[in-house]
Amino acid sequence: MKEKLSKIGQKLKLYKRQLIVGAAVLVVLTAAFWYGGGAPGLQGWSVQQPSVATGAQDTAAERQAARDAHDAAQQAQREEWASKVQTDDSEQTEQKKEQDAQVGSEQEAAAPAKPSEGQADAASDGIESRPGGSEGGMTVQEKLEAAVEIAGGSSPGVEQGSQSYSASQGMVIDASTGKDQYLTDPVPEGKPVPVEPQNVKVSDVAKTCTLSVRCDTILNHMDWLNVDKVELVPPDGVIFAEASVTFYEGESVFNLLQREMKKAKIHMEFENTPIYNSAYIEGINNLYEFDCGELSGWMYKVNDWFPNYGWSRYQLKEGDKVEWVYTCDLGVDVGGYYSTGGE
Repeated sequence: MKEKLSKIGQKLKLYKRQLIVGAAVLVVLTAAFWYGGGAPGLQGWSVQQPSVATGAQDTAAERQAARDAHDAAQQAQREEWASKVQTDDSEQTEQKKEQDAQVGSEQEAAAPAKPSEGQADAASDGIESRPGGSEGGMTVQEKLEAAVEIAGGSSPGVEQGSQSYSASQGMVIDASTGKDQYLTDPVPEGKPVPVEPQNVKVSDVAKTCTLSVRCDTILNHMDWLNVDKVELVPPDGVIFAEASVTFYEGESVFNLLQREMKKAKIHMEFENTPIYNSAYIEGINNLYEFDCGELSGWMYKVNDWFPNYGWSRYQLKEGDKVEWVYTCDLGVDVGGYYSTGGE
C-alpha cells in the first residue's frame, strides 16, 4: 500500500508543472475572447432582466383591461336579457288580455239576462210590501210579542173569550189581570180550557186523530220569502199530508207533532217558554218564523179553532183534527186573527 501511494505522489510531482501551465493558458484565452469583441454585450445582446416594478405595472394593466372587457360583456348580456324579459312580459300581458276578454265574453253569454227596470221594480215592490219591508221595522220586543201571538199566546188576535165559562171548566182567572197564572185569556164558550202538562198522566190507551202540516200561504207571497228558503217550499205547499195518526190518552198537540215529524223524518225545532208553560214552534221543514216577513211563523188549529194558548197545553181528544199552518201576516191569511173581549 505504501509503495502505491509513493508512486502516485511521484507522478503528481511529475505533472504538477504541466497542470499549472495549462491553467494559465486557459485564463489568457478567456481574457482575449472577452476583451477582443466576443462578449455578448458587445454583440448587441442584453442580459439585463426586466425590473420587478415594470413587470407589476404591465400585469396590473392587463388585469384591468380584462376586467373592463368582462364587465362590458356582462352589461351587454344584462341589457339583452332585460330586453327579452320586457318583450316576454308584453306578450304575456297581451295574451292575458285576450284570455280575459274571451272569458268575459263567455261569462256574459252564459249569464242570465238582467231583469228589466220594470222587473227589478216589481221584485223590490214585493219585498217592500211584506210586513216590515225589506229592512225590517220591528224591534226585538215587537218580534217576540208577534211570535207569542203566532204561537197561541194570550194577547190581541184571539177569539173573544168567556170568563164565566172558562171558570166553570176549572180555569183559574186572576180578577186583577183577567188572565190565568200563565197569562192566558179566557177561552170562548164550548172550547177546551188549557191543561197543564205537569198535571197530566199519559196512559197506554191508544186513540186516533188527524194531522196535517202545510205552508201553502207562502205560495201567494213567494216574493216575500227569503231567497235561500225557496227550494224548501213544496209545489203544493203540503209538508205533511192529512193523515189519521195515533195518540195516547193524556197527550198534547206537542207530543203528537213531535212523534209524527220524527217518524216522517221531517225537521222540527221548538223552544220552551216557561212563562207560558208551553213550547212554541220555531221551524218545520227548515221554514222558520220570520222567513216570510216579520209577521210570519207557524200556527196550529184544532177543529178549525186557533187556541189562544200553547200547544203543550192542548190535550187531545178522540177524532180531533189538528192542522199546522204557516202564516205570512200574523194569522190574517189563515183565518186566525179575531177581535178580543171578555165578559
